Amino acid sequence: MLNKIKKFTKLSSEEKKLFLEAYVTLGIMRAAILTVSFKRLTRSLEHLPNKEEIAALNDKENTNAIAVGKAITRAAEYTPWESACLVQSLAAQKMLQKRGIPGVFYLGAAKDKESEEKMKAHAWSQCGNTIITGDGVHEEFTVLSVFGWGKE
Repeated sequence: MLNKIKKFTKLSSEEKKLFLEAYVTLGIMRAAILTVSFKRLTRSLEHLPNKEEIAALNDKENTNAIAVGKAITRAAEYTPWESACLVQSLAAQKMLQKRGIPGVFYLGAAKDKESEEKMKAHAWSQCGNTIITGDGVHEEFTVLSVFGWGKE
C-alpha cells in the first residue's frame, strides 16, 4: 500500500487529477455495465460502419487523448472492481468527449485459442491514429461494431 501511495505522490498535479477522474469514471462505467443495457449505454453514440474514417487530431488533442488513456490504464490497475477493456473504453469515451476530443471505440471478437468452441471479446478506443485503451491485442480481433463520438 505504501508503494502505491509513493507512486501517486510522484505524479504531477495534472496526472493526479486525471488519475482520480479516471478512477471515478471507471467506477461509474462498471456500475453502468452491471445495471444498464448496452443499448442504453451507447444510445448517445453514433453506430458507424466498420471502415469509417477516424477524424484526425491536432497535436494538443492527441497529447490530451494519450494522457487520458494513460490515466485510465493506470487507474484500472488499482480498482477493487473489474475494470476490463469495455469499462476502460467507455470511460475513455466519457472523458474524451468531455474534453471535446472525437474518437471511436471498437467491439471485436475472436476464437479462443484454448477452446475452439469458445469466443473471446475485446473493446478498444481510438482517437486519430492512436489507440487510447485496449492496445496490444486488438489486432487479433475481428471488428463487430464501431461506436463514435464527436466534439461536444
